[in-house]
Amino acid sequence: MDKNTDLANLLREDENHYVTSFRELHVYKKSMELARLIFTLSNQFPSEEKYSLTDQIRRSSRSIGANIAEAWGKRRYPAHFTSKLSDSLSETLETQCWLDHSLQCNYMAADAHKQADELCNFVAAMIRNTSAKSDKFCTSK
Repeated sequence: MDKNTDLANLLREDENHYVTSFRELHVYKKSMELARLIFTLSNQFPSEEKYSLTDQIRRSSRSIGANIAEAWGKRRYPAHFTSKLSDSLSETLETQCWLDHSLQCNYMAADAHKQADELCNFVAAMIRNTSAKSDKFCTSK
């Protein structure tokens, strides 16, 4: 099964299942997986990066899921919902930027960078699709 099929299946599951919490959203679960991976990879960064690159990449990766959770809380208002998803997408892209810096500084191996970057791309695609189908997630209640 390819990544596009995986993405389509995950989104279909969220659309067809009555989700009662942001924790049930596949996009949230994948964002948490990404944050854990970034934490593990950044543990290998040099100590002089503790308050700069390490902090930045951890903050941006953790913010992805936080913004998804906030979007869920604002789903009564479609514009707010999509705005928070936009913030989440921006944090995903910021994480990719920090990944590129990490690779260029030789703080991580190319294969580790590729793994994290691909997961970022997958999460970003899920966020875009969730935003495009916001009517399926937003409620007037």
